[in-house]
Formats: sequence, C-alpha cells, structure tokens
Amino acid sequence: MLGIGQYFSLELGSERLERFSKNLPIERMHAAREDGNVVGGAGAFPFEVTVPGAIVPAAGVTVVGTYPTHRRRGVLRAMMRAQLDDVHERGEPLALLFSSEETIYGRYGYGLASFAGEISLPRESPFAAPLEPRGRMRLVEKEEAQELFPHVWEAVRPRVPGMLGRTSDWWEYRILFDSPDTREGGGPKRFVALETDDGPEGYAVYRHRPKWEHFLPAGELDVVEAVALDGRATAELWRFLLDIDWAARVTSWLLPLDHQLFHLLAHPRRMGFRIFDGLWARLVDVGAALSARSYAGEGSVVIEVEDAFCPWNEGRWKLEDGEAVRTRAAADFRSDVAMLGSVYFGAFGFSELVRAGRIEELSPGAAVRADSLFAADRKPWCPEIF
Repeated sequence: MLGIGQYFSLELGSERLERFSKNLPIERMHAAREDGNVVGGAGAFPFEVTVPGAIVPAAGVTVVGTYPTHRRRGVLRAMMRAQLDDVHERGEPLALLFSSEETIYGRYGYGLASFAGEISLPRESPFAAPLEPRGRMRLVEKEEAQELFPHVWEAVRPRVPGMLGRTSDWWEYRILFDSPDTREGGGPKRFVALETDDGPEGYAVYRHRPKWEHFLPAGELDVVEAVALDGRATAELWRFLLDIDWAARVTSWLLPLDHQLFHLLAHPRRMGFRIFDGLWARLVDVGAALSARSYAGEGSVVIEVEDAFCPWNEGRWKLEDGEAVRTRAAADFRSDVAMLGSVYFGAFGFSELVRAGRIEELSPGAAVRADSLFAADRKPWCPEIF
C-alpha cells in the first residue's frame, strides 16, 4: 500500500488501511525495496469472476504504485513480472484491474475488456410506459442489508460477465461500510431493499448530496449501487430511486452500456450517458482461460498469440468445441495477448479489432466466424472499482 497510498492520501496504519487488509491477503502483496526500504508495491485480490457461461478464479490487481523518486527505473516492470508469475503459479487463468492511468497496462498484456458509463438525469424523469408496482420498497439498516443484499447479487451474478464474487468481509468492509471520511461531502449511505412474496429481488445503496438554491432543492441523489433481477424488479427499483424527494438530479456511475434505463425512460438522452473505460483483463494462461468460458456458435478458429511478457502463452492455439489447445495448423488470426483480453468477456468483437488494426486477420471470413463464437448475451459489467 505504501507505493500507491501517497497518491490517494492514505496513511500507514490508518483505519482505512486496516479495512482494506480484511480482503487482501498479505501473501498476495508484492513490495519493491531499495536498501531495505519499500519503494513500490502491488497486490491482488483472490476473486471469482463471471465469464460467458462460467465462473473462473482471477487475480484482482490492486494498489499498484511506485514512489515518485523511483519512476522509470524498472520498478513497475519488476513488480508486474513477480505478480504475473505468482498468478500463473497459483493457477488463476485471468488477471483483472481498473486502471488509474490507461496507458500503463497494455505493455503488460492487459486489454480493455469493458466500458462503463455515468449518468446525471432529472429526478422524476418519466418512464416510456406506465409501471404498476408489484413489490415493496423497504429501508433497512446495515446489518439487515448484509443479510438480504447478497441473495440478490448471487442471483444476478452468474448471468453477467464481469461481476465478482463477494465474501462477507467484502460486503461489510467495502460495499456497506460508511463513515464521514468516505462520503466526499455527501450524506450517509442509505440501504433499500425491493421485496416480493418470493423474497428480495433488488436493492440499492445511495446517498444524498443536499443543496438548495432560491429555496428549491438543487442537490443530487447519488446511486452508489443498484442491482435487481431482470424485468419488473429493475424497473421498480429505478422508479423508486427517481422519485426520492429533495434532489434535483439522480447520478450514478459504473453502469453497463446495455443498462435497462435506455429502454425504461421516455427521454433516455436526458441521462447524459458518458462512457469511460471499465474493466481491463489479462489472459495469464491462454489455454485455460479460453477453455473456461462458453461459446455461442460452432466451428473453430486458430489464433497465433504474441505475448512477450508471458512467453508461455506464445504460439498457435486452436479453439474448437469449447477447448483451446496448441496446434501447428495455419492461423486465422495473429493477435497480441492484450487483444484477447478485450474480446474475452464479449465487450468487443474480432471484426471490430481487425478494423482497428489491433488484430490481424490471416484467413478471409475468420473474423465473422470468431464473432459468432465469442458472442455473449450481456455486455460485461463490473459495478465496482477494486
């Protein structure tokens, strides 16, 4: 934490660091030292992540940083080397991260694997069609939220690529934790559950950012996280959030590109939906990673993988019947491993990256065939930065 802590105003031994350590095993931390002094560090959460058709183990790369006195000395490269070697030895086929500076991680084989969006729309924005509520909205305290919310999360997670497994400590110390020094000028977190006779079907974590102008509310309702079952549950949850009093606008970020609000709202352009990069992915073991997920179509493709940083991945891989194996067959594509991270979760297609010049198509028509294989029902979505 020392390497990155100074950039985020963290103090060694602070309560925030103690909370952080509840979810980051000490054996997953790497430190770079000079004359016995720490000059950089990198950590990895042990995650399970949803990929199309499966849930696989992954390393959630976090708190990567070097001291400003030791930039451009190979410290970061050495830590990435040690970390990816460790991930490989542990048998985790994927490494994931959110990038504070998106120019850094491509050189280590990470590819942009999802987009995310943020919104700011007027409160009480009308829906495109009438909605008759079926469920009950109920404000709950943190202790009850910790009991109810994971049921919804675990019902939704297996269907959405990019969503992560959460332990009880993750819920307690990251999702539900709240204190004045984490509110950034807003009020305390509020927790609301959507329930039916069948049990909880949705939940939201939000906070008020109050402001008044000319005796009228001009503040924001900040939706930290809102998760619900597909269909009516999602509609009811967002209708509730858009109707909460004493806010001029409802804001949220880290939303998926295929968010249901595009179809629920009468005026979706009023969201001002703004896109930014989300999850980044690195195939640490190409064969294991490609064999772990499911595929939508039939047929096969041969990919010649270039991976200078993890040379065990280099060579030709044939993907057929859901399994990737080494082959001497002629390649359909030539691709840097980072671009495989970009197509892996289904956010981008081979044709798109061929047009961009990031993947080389060696066999005419192969991109269309690969797009069919790698197609996913849902856009990937990771609703939290780690």
